Amino acid sequence: MDSQTKSNQPKTSQVKTKPKLNSKNQSFKLQANNVDVFYDDFQAIENISLDIVEQSITAFIGPSGCGKSTFLRLFNRMNDYIDGFLMNGSILLDGNDIYDSSINVEELRKTVGMVFQKPNPFPKSVYENVAYGLRIQGIKDEEYIENRVVESLKQATLYNEIEGNLEKQALALSGGQQQRLCIARALAVKPSILLMDEPTSALDPISSGKIEDLIHELKKEFTIVIVTHNMQQAARVSDNTAFLYMGKLIEYGDTQKIFTNPEKDRTQNYITGRFG
Repeated sequence: MDSQTKSNQPKTSQVKTKPKLNSKNQSFKLQANNVDVFYDDFQAIENISLDIVEQSITAFIGPSGCGKSTFLRLFNRMNDYIDGFLMNGSILLDGNDIYDSSINVEELRKTVGMVFQKPNPFPKSVYENVAYGLRIQGIKDEEYIENRVVESLKQATLYNEIEGNLEKQALALSGGQQQRLCIARALAVKPSILLMDEPTSALDPISSGKIEDLIHELKKEFTIVIVTHNMQQAARVSDNTAFLYMGKLIEYGDTQKIFTNPEKDRTQNYITGRFG
């Protein structure tokens, strides 16, 4: 179903000033403006406004059920598939409202790639997994497809491990390799934004470390937004961190400041483990 603005539900909060980021000489790739999200009568997100800097890594942290994944999935309209989903406010990508009726959602998802919590490769070869998005776009130039497959696997730091064996079944790869394959699949269609919903939670520490190293490398070309329960991971990989609690944005800013000198007591209590 298509998402729509919740016109028959009064707004529950006043216009709120956005948290300020140190964004000198930087541009904002994504902007959320006074966003409320409802699933029927349940309010999952309440009046969140924030800006995401281009070619940066932004982490969303907070306890389970706080709205992190719901908020993340607003950026590629994945919540549209959920019955009862409605929203107020706006989400801007390069200044354009992605919930405007003129937006082609399939085109949007080429620009905003997604990597999920558990690796989800298709039961196909490594090659065909990465080529899949190109083929469903109607691309038939096999030389172009091959070049994109190889380039994407290299970007995902997987090519050197499976070079010469791209016909191997994707499901035969290790968990960490499968997740990097899913990242390569997302990169093949040349997005500018990559959303990651707990991309290492199902992986062992070594595989998680490889994904974190990869995220650092990808920041050179992509804007990355990551949901993580692992606060150490957020501190290691992100430039800016947003702390969400019960559907509200409690604090947002420079990651080092959030973790060493937060402004809000609730942020401090969460980071120090006093609640979770």
